[in-house]
Amino acid sequence: MNRRRTTLLRPVAAALAAVSLLALAGCADEPSSAAAATSVKAAELDPALHALLPSDVRRRGVLRVGTDASYAPMSSFAPDGQTIIGAEPDLAAQLSRVLGVRVQFVNREFTRILPDVAAGRLDLGMSAMTDTSQREKQVDFVNYFSAGTAIVVQRGNPDGITDIKDLCGKRVAVEDGTTQVDLIARAQSNCTEPIKVRLFPTNSDALVQLRTGRSAAVLNDLPPAAFLVSDRRTSAQYQLASTTQYEPGLYGVAVALDNPSLRGAVQGALQQLMRTGIYTDVLARWGVQGGRIRAVTVNSGS
Repeated sequence: MNRRRTTLLRPVAAALAAVSLLALAGCADEPSSAAAATSVKAAELDPALHALLPSDVRRRGVLRVGTDASYAPMSSFAPDGQTIIGAEPDLAAQLSRVLGVRVQFVNREFTRILPDVAAGRLDLGMSAMTDTSQREKQVDFVNYFSAGTAIVVQRGNPDGITDIKDLCGKRVAVEDGTTQVDLIARAQSNCTEPIKVRLFPTNSDALVQLRTGRSAAVLNDLPPAAFLVSDRRTSAQYQLASTTQYEPGLYGVAVALDNPSLRGAVQGALQQLMRTGIYTDVLARWGVQGGRIRAVTVNSGS
């Protein structure tokens, strides 16, 4: 989830475009229905990139990818409660075709993903995770997306929140371990009455607090925030406080520091998806093409 160390505010004309695009997705009974309406061609195997994979991954034939499936449309559970769907699983599926192995998404609490990648319990982490210099001490990041933070409030905005300074003195629910936690900590210096921060293990838990009036706001990355306020199942409950996104940053696929060959394989596969247009098609399928980046970089966080 997105946070950067520099305090950077950017008004997003793109935010409104993203909301409109995601409104189309909200007309379906489930996120996958909108996605199914847009076909994406299958990527092709690259033998050289397959050869870059660690020998244990090639023998296993599976890349184990950790995600916190509470962040639609990036990653969430389908109505069956078991299948993980979204822009990130679709991107990973295309990566797996380039690399010649299957991909298995594993649901994890957000705070567990990096330790599990670093320890080898997971091969990759792909969970709307912003690449930061602090996180780069634990893992490497292959960057694939850009997003900033939006403030989500109850429909009707009963507390009149239009800016992060309006959170002073109010209860705010945030998923633990995200860089939104850091963003609020920095915002506290501008408050005479502190923001009352409540941390929760998943974003879904945080949203329950907002929906039931126990918190005045939730901080989310823009793509899931736009999805919430556009999807017909949730649009009656939530709205964006404004069209500003805070501290834009790059999402990264997390790879263990001692696994440069896997990092190189993932970077090469993403570059192939960009060259062939599949990357853009996958993002468009989920209405998040506003976060498209132009080049696949490594450890470009700040």
